[in-house]
Amino acid sequence: MSNPFFIHETAIVDDNVYIADGTKIWHFSHIQSNAKIGKNCSIGQNVNIGNNVKIGNHVKIQNNVSVYEGVELEDYVFCGPSMVFTNVMNPRCKYPQRGSEYYNKTLVKEGASIGANATIVCGNTIGKNSFIGAGAVVINNIPDYALVVGNPSKQIGWVCDCGKKLNKSFNCSNCSKKYEICKSGLKEINE
Repeated sequence: MSNPFFIHETAIVDDNVYIADGTKIWHFSHIQSNAKIGKNCSIGQNVNIGNNVKIGNHVKIQNNVSVYEGVELEDYVFCGPSMVFTNVMNPRCKYPQRGSEYYNKTLVKEGASIGANATIVCGNTIGKNSFIGAGAVVINNIPDYALVVGNPSKQIGWVCDCGKKLNKSFNCSNCSKKYEICKSGLKEINE
């Protein structure tokens, strides 16, 4: 019987890892103990998934990304090539901070996209269906559907669930969805 998932022969998967059906783990990647990876995920080349990390379904992690302990990715998250997560606020080699009690939690909510070479400073929440531009440095929470760019990151607009930038009325010219402001950022209007 064959595996319901794919692991490239050069990848390393530690003990006590859960990998759901349809997931593919590519060249030179390392999945550390107690990690949980949902179904139909793509884990690119040279990716490190830390101990105890939880990754939802349909997540795509591009090449050269490390998802450290303390980071959680919900369903349909996209992590662009070489983007960076951190998990300690004040790292010091002289005073090691190892173990989950030292890690600031980072949550990336459903459908969020993080561009290539972006940096997500730990302790923040990246909102549902938000879009983090390439090279952005995120130092605070990002609202749902926000479009942010720059260093430090700055919100420059809103994006639709489909990824298209919304107009000033919060309507999508691509898929015709409509949104309104809410406490968490934007929410879709169901008519």
